[in-house]
Amino acid sequence: MQRKAEIERTTLETRVRVALDLDGSGRSELETGLPFLDHMLDQVARHGMIDLEIHARGDLHIDGHHTTEDIGITLGQAMARALGEKTGIRRYGHAYVPLDEALSRVVIDFSGRPGLVFDVDFPRARIGDFDTELFHEFFQGFVNHAGVTLHADCLRGRNAHHIAETLFKAFGRALRMALEADPRMEGILPSTKGSL
Repeated sequence: MQRKAEIERTTLETRVRVALDLDGSGRSELETGLPFLDHMLDQVARHGMIDLEIHARGDLHIDGHHTTEDIGITLGQAMARALGEKTGIRRYGHAYVPLDEALSRVVIDFSGRPGLVFDVDFPRARIGDFDTELFHEFFQGFVNHAGVTLHADCLRGRNAHHIAETLFKAFGRALRMALEADPRMEGILPSTKGSL
């Protein structure tokens, strides 16, 4: 079964197209108009072993909020579609990732229930031209539309770039673990309730 999806979302504020292959090689093609966000999404693709294409046009003349949030929403929708019934996956994933002085942890559950705990403090408001406050908006959009519970914690760090990079690398690694096929669960839904 191919675990691929393509979603296009158009509003008065943005136009976002996401195509992904959950069983890819970590290849990415990213054009969001937000270079630092592109850099972070590339980490997700590489560390999640997901082939990821994201093309976005948004009202960046105002700020990056709508574009960042809508990318999270569309990525979540594409991931939910590519996963389908979720049979045979590990369901849970976690990762700790360091980068110099920074250390972040991400834990994810493809539970069907959206929930976000985001305990990440950035020492400055911007990384280049990117507003660090928007990382929360990206993850909120993602969890709401992927139907996942996600805990993201920065355990330590002083450099905002390092903190962001550990966060997105850990997100990619946690996704990879949760989405991985479990040979012992082939054809089985990983839930005692019988639905996710």
